[in-house]
Amino acid sequence: MTAVDPGWVRPEPGWVCPECGFDFDARRVAEAPGVVRSFARRYRIPLTRGLPGEDLDALVRTRPPSGGWSALEYACHVRDALALYDFRIATVLAEDRPVLPPMNRDQLAIDEDYNGQDRARVADELGRAADGLAARIESVAPEALARVGRRDGWEMTVDWMAHNAVHEGEHHLVDVARALRAARGR
Repeated sequence: MTAVDPGWVRPEPGWVCPECGFDFDARRVAEAPGVVRSFARRYRIPLTRGLPGEDLDALVRTRPPSGGWSALEYACHVRDALALYDFRIATVLAEDRPVLPPMNRDQLAIDEDYNGQDRARVADELGRAADGLAARIESVAPEALARVGRRDGWEMTVDWMAHNAVHEGEHHLVDVARALRAARGR
C-alpha cells in the first residue's frame, strides 16, 4: 500500500482495508458496475429514512465528536468521487497517459458546503453519478483496462480506478453508519 496524501492509503493488489474489509484481490472489474449501481440505494436509505420520532435532517449533519465528517458529508464525497472517476476514466480512454486532476476532497467539502446540501437531492445525485460510472465501466473494452492516467506523480489504470471507486463507496458506507451511530449517541 502507498500513502498518497495524509489520511489516504492507495489500495493495491494484496491489500485488504482494515476498516471496511474491502479485499482488492477478491474484486473483479466485471463486478464493479453492479456494486457501483447499488450505492444509489445503499446511500439513499440512511439519508432519507430515519427512526420514528428522530430529526433525521439534524442527525445526518452531525459530525462525530471523535472527528470525521457527517453522514451527509460522506455521501456528498462519494457522489463527487464517483463523478470524478467517471470523468477520469473517460479522459484516460480518450487521451494517451493524461494528467488527471486531484480531488482536493477537504477543500471541495468546504467550497461546496457539503453539510448544507439537501440530503434527498444528494441521494438523487449520488444515484445518477453511480449509474454514469457503472455505464462507463461497462463500456470499457478488456484491453483498455490497462490504460493509464497520471496524478501527483503516480499512475492509475482504468482497472485500478474501477477497484478504487468500489472501495470508496463501500468504505464510506461504514463511515456513514459510524457517523449516524455517534449522532444517535450509540
